[in-house]
Formats: sequence, structure tokens, C-alpha cells
Amino acid sequence: MAKPGYGKRSAPDQLPSGADDFAHLPARAAYLASFIDRLGENAAMDAKTLAKAQPLYGQQAVRSALNELGEAGHLRRVRRRVAPDDGAATGTRWVFHTYWSRTARDDEWWARLLGGDTSGVTPEVTPEVPHSAPAEEAPAPTPAPRGEAHPSLAYDTLARLGLHDPRLALSSADCTVLEGPAAQWLERGVTPERLTQVLVAGLPEQVRSPRGFVQRRLIEKLPPEPPFPTAPPAAPCTLMECTDYRVPGRPEALPGGLCRACRSTGGTTSPEQPNQMQPAAVHARAAEVRASMRAHSQFVQIH
Repeated sequence: MAKPGYGKRSAPDQLPSGADDFAHLPARAAYLASFIDRLGENAAMDAKTLAKAQPLYGQQAVRSALNELGEAGHLRRVRRRVAPDDGAATGTRWVFHTYWSRTARDDEWWARLLGGDTSGVTPEVTPEVPHSAPAEEAPAPTPAPRGEAHPSLAYDTLARLGLHDPRLALSSADCTVLEGPAAQWLERGVTPERLTQVLVAGLPEQVRSPRGFVQRRLIEKLPPEPPFPTAPPAAPCTLMECTDYRVPGRPEALPGGLCRACRSTGGTTSPEQPNQMQPAAVHARAAEVRASMRAHSQFVQIH
């Protein structure tokens, strides 16, 4: 597992799991895709950890397979700017996620996800592999029960309070009742981490009614609505990263999840012909990464 706040994040609105989910991929990428699909949320997604966790492929092969999965539309690496842990008004902290989708998505869908909007986006259906069974004998996919839908971010934040402090352990009914007031906090720009800090700070020795205590704090400490912004934020809250070399950039600059340098050198390699970069190409790519990070840091300091 990755550190809290990092690692794998499942993309929304995926199609039900099936035997042919990754049949369109090369054998190595299909194997790794099946392995990643079974990992839990917040699982570590770096090449070194994935190479240790399965017996077939080493780090270089895993990196190449991750590039292939990115180009096929199954994953994107993302960094998101969040408020400092201590609640200070200044400072910047970034969390890093690898968004995973069993259903292949195009660049436009990933860009909309990073922008917080997936409404009206229909999942792309992976072409089925021909088989001998008649089409009429194939069972129709069973829709997931309504109760198994992913909970909202507000509900999830409330449900996790008991993990931070057992005195605030809430029931499912409690979370449902408090979901609306908690959602107001998130709508006013408060992050789930910050909301958790406010709710668990300074608890009395005994909390007789966790639901009543949380409800009172949600109402009494509700922050004001943010003023209309007079200037753009100092830096984008979410940036996509190159799947291979972690170069940050906007989605339109990273088609297939790869930066320009990775695309120009082919991006992915096969096990029989590993990518042997010349020293000059390695230095040029390293210089590009450093320049990008330097420019981003200067932009944040100026604004």
C-alpha cells in the first residue's frame, strides 16, 4: 500500500468486470492490467513495487507495460495540490495518484475527469474477442445493485472519521443524515483532509453521541462561502503527469499519458527489444524535466 493520500484511485463509471476486459492488449500489458485491476484503493503503483509484487516482469518491463496501458486509455498519473496538513494559509503540498479504469477511455474523457466533470460521458466498450459460443447464449450483464454505488465524497469522509478517532465512529444511518451538511463544506472549497481535522480536533474525553457532536460542529463551524475570485489561482489544483518520466503538464499536452519526449522515442518497448536510449537523449530528457519543474516552482512563488 502507498502512504495515506497516495496510490491507486479507481475512475468512476466503469463497466462490470469480464473475462475479456484486456483481451485487446499485448500479453504483458494484459497480465499487468489484470493484476492492477485486482489491487485495492491506495495500492502503490510505482514500477519498483509492482515488479516486486508479481513474478513475471521486472521494473523495466513494468514501466513499458504501464506506458502501454496509459496509451490504451486505462490509466493516468495525476498530482493534486492540497492544503498543508497544519491548516496554514500558505504553502503547497502535492499528493500523487494513479487513476485506473478497467474500461478504456480517450484523452478527452481523462481531461474531463481531471476537471471534475464526467457527466454525459459514456464508457468506451472494449471490442469483444470472437469465440465459438453463439451470441444468443451469452448471459446479459447484470447491473450492479443500487446499494453498491460508490458513496459520495462527503459520505466517505464521514465514514472514515472512526478510523482517525474511535470516539467519532458513525453508523451508516448517521453518515446518510450528515452527508448533506458535510457536502456543504466540500462545496465551499474545504478538502476532505481539512474537514476531518476540524471534526476530530479537541475532542472531549467521552463523546456520548457521535452523530450529535459531528452535526453540531458541521453547523457551528461551517466556513463562509468563498468570495468570487478576482484573479486565477496561483497554480492549477490538478496536473497530469507523464506515465513514464512523471513530467507534469495539462492533459492536452500529454496525449496517451506520455510527454513529447517519450512519444518521440516511441514511449513503449517490447520485451525482446528494450528501449536503449543514447546518453545525449537521456541528458536532454533530464534537462526538460528540470526546466519544467523549475518553471512551475517560479510561477507558484511569483503568484
